[in-house]
Amino acid sequence: MTSILGISSFFHDSAASLIIDGEIIAAAQEERFSRIKHDESFPVNSINYVLGESKLELHQVDHIVFFEKPFLKFERLLETYLAFAPRGFKSFSLSMPIWLREKLFMKKFLFDKLKELDSKYLDINKISFSEHHYSHAASAYYPSPFKEAIILTLDGVGEWATSTVALGKGNNLKMLKEIYFPHSLGLLYSAFTYYTGFKVNSGEYKLMGLAPYGNPKYKNKILDALIDLKDDGSFKLNMKYFNYATGLTMTNKNFSDLFGLPVRDPNNNKIEQFHMDIASSIQAVTEEIVLRMVKALVKEYKIKNLCLAGGVALNCVVNGKILKNKLVENIWVQPAAGDAGGSLGAALAYWYSELQKPRKNYKDQMKGSYLGPKFNDTEIKNKLDEFKANYKKLNTEELISLTARELANKKTVGWFQGRMEFGPRALGGRSILGDPRSEEMQKQLNLKIKFRESFRPFAPSVLREDVNEWFEMNNDSPYMLLVSEVKKDKQIKMKTDEDKLFGIEKLNIKRSSIPAVTHVDYSARIQTVHKETNLRYYNLIKEFKKNTNCPVLVNTSFNVRGEPIVCTIEDAYKCFMGTNLDILVIEDFILFKDQQNISFNKDYKNKFQLD
Repeated sequence: MTSILGISSFFHDSAASLIIDGEIIAAAQEERFSRIKHDESFPVNSINYVLGESKLELHQVDHIVFFEKPFLKFERLLETYLAFAPRGFKSFSLSMPIWLREKLFMKKFLFDKLKELDSKYLDINKISFSEHHYSHAASAYYPSPFKEAIILTLDGVGEWATSTVALGKGNNLKMLKEIYFPHSLGLLYSAFTYYTGFKVNSGEYKLMGLAPYGNPKYKNKILDALIDLKDDGSFKLNMKYFNYATGLTMTNKNFSDLFGLPVRDPNNNKIEQFHMDIASSIQAVTEEIVLRMVKALVKEYKIKNLCLAGGVALNCVVNGKILKNKLVENIWVQPAAGDAGGSLGAALAYWYSELQKPRKNYKDQMKGSYLGPKFNDTEIKNKLDEFKANYKKLNTEELISLTARELANKKTVGWFQGRMEFGPRALGGRSILGDPRSEEMQKQLNLKIKFRESFRPFAPSVLREDVNEWFEMNNDSPYMLLVSEVKKDKQIKMKTDEDKLFGIEKLNIKRSSIPAVTHVDYSARIQTVHKETNLRYYNLIKEFKKNTNCPVLVNTSFNVRGEPIVCTIEDAYKCFMGTNLDILVIEDFILFKDQQNISFNKDYKNKFQLD
């Protein structure tokens, strides 16, 4: 038996993953345990959790792999500061002491941290490093169902690379092409995230969600001024407009002058049509870049399977466009596509590339991404009793039947089942569910439960066998990373006066028979639900379909704005009591809000820092 622990840490989205003899055993982000969103600290809790799943102690683990090479990153930082000197001195003076004290000597630092977890851990030579983008590529290719594939990794920056192309064949993964810092698609998108007043490394999905409310009127301006884009998708950014290489902001005055308005202050300035148009424009540019890349790569390498990783791979609109344009036959996206997934990629890279183990199973190896903690009945009962909660325990069949009826009656449900998901999407393990047929559900979930912006869209969970009847696609999308249009026969065309509305005004217009999951452009971010990976969630949707003839549920993450997705029974109960959720279902236990002691109700809205 060979065990490999992968670690991602110190930048954002710290995580730990464990594989044994090539099988993915467990993976989790530190934020779920610490309750600090995008927690970058050393993942003590995540490491303890994944080891607990295997009953291994740390000193018994054979190999420990960190997801990037610190010396290469230090080289990049140093050379960048020298290239831009003296302009980047402020940033340099803030970051260099940390690097010289901690990150540059990462192996010793990691060893000391690990020894704190297990005093019997004595072998520093068990620690090795994988390059950042190689870890990403490995996380996308090795768990995929493909015997060969093009692997495209797009993110902010690793050591030097910001965009990479690799080819995977069997157990062999070969890096072929790179675009280097400061030219970065991820950082370009984040620059617009910053400009529109959202938080970098957190609010990019808001920018994507805002885009359909606008028109891409600034697309040509971006292409003319900010980026030199080639036919094959390769590009260079005009650094005259950016400040991220050496400064403490993403953009500068030149950037603001180009578009005519300063950076939006989220505390004092509302989102206007201008910001929607900006979002639409950068989304259109991103799509143009990625589609050109994929088209050129397929033409060059004659391979029709595509794997995606890196933060940009979470742009599900782009992913959907790749399929819609039939650039590839098959696409597989790592559900933990950001840096958290690098922990898994580092471990897999060591197993297949360093140890040269063969790939034996060409099926999706992510187990639905249900790789986190779960809880048994005794643990649940004891915790609910501790809270003096009023609950019922039903058999599974009764529970599913009752929950489906309540959902059909427009009740909102906190659904806490099985193992927690790995990655940023709730997939029916730690989800808030609702009726997609309800015209009020989107607004209700956003404003009264999630405490967030009303424009934010929600995703549909749909039975795999029914996806083609309700959406313009017939592909597996288990990780909610593909966007497609609602079927034409399910759409409700806007009237002439409605079509003339702009921006948020369109939000209240019913656009389909499932309005709660239909975005203003008739699109939806789809999760296909499979009985093989989540039978209980599958059966719930099937029961809802029996009651309503609709095989779709609204699915959003079980949390409020600024909070990591709930991990424990306590997290779930606190969120349930602190919001306007109607029902909480934890395994076979069901709780109704109107039967609970309201004295437990806390000010949950202001508990977490807004993102």
